[in-house]
Amino acid sequence: MITENRVTIDLADNGVAQVRFNRPDKMNALDPAQFEAIIAAGEELREMKGLRAVVLAGEGRAFCAGLDVSSFTAAPDGERKPLTERTHGNANTFQEVAMTWRKCPVPVIAAVHGVCFGGGLQIASGADIRVVHPATRMAIMEMKWGLVPDMGGYHLWRGNVRDDVLRELVYTNREFTGEEALAYGLATFVTEDPLGKANDIANEIANRNPEAIRAAKRLQDAMLEQSGDEILMAESVEQAGVMRKPNQIEAVMAGMQKRAANFTDV
Repeated sequence: MITENRVTIDLADNGVAQVRFNRPDKMNALDPAQFEAIIAAGEELREMKGLRAVVLAGEGRAFCAGLDVSSFTAAPDGERKPLTERTHGNANTFQEVAMTWRKCPVPVIAAVHGVCFGGGLQIASGADIRVVHPATRMAIMEMKWGLVPDMGGYHLWRGNVRDDVLRELVYTNREFTGEEALAYGLATFVTEDPLGKANDIANEIANRNPEAIRAAKRLQDAMLEQSGDEILMAESVEQAGVMRKPNQIEAVMAGMQKRAANFTDV
């Protein structure tokens, strides 16, 4: 199975990684090799030293057109693992391509353009922030094929999409635009230059205390999972882990001296 260059990673000096789905001839649709490459990229980012933020985008005309249905209908049934098998911690292989971005220790900003259907939308939903072109074609597509969303979407949409809106989008698989996605809670920003805006956000994050940024992401992820008492304790634990440490002191000094901070990478 050829996965080389299916997903590219380029880490800049400021710690911002440019990650690109690189199957433009198929609008970055998800075949088995693409699943494998995305998961491998996510695992590489988790171990990458000096990483401060990720900008995720698709090469060519689309972010991701969703599942490459022909590649899976051709696979013999005996080669498929049960969907209930947890191959990547709490997720199966299909879910991990979306969940890997939520598991990334630093913020992930998705720049979405062209087409973002089905599994592509669930992958984008794994990002912390979604910057979408207003004309992007989007859909929770699975019902078209008589299926349900099962690539992490229901987990990732909690807290973003109003319940009745999500039900309608799932039940009808209605196509909508990037402009509509903003109103629905599936986009954070809408702009004619999603990649430029995504990079602006990533560069801003890269100028913050990297230890505090990672702690804040852990708290965000815990917020929907834990009880009030657990969250209160988690805040205290994370704050104690960054307070009065060199990077936190540097953040204060840089602000007082009106200069760029010089943080030690995690």
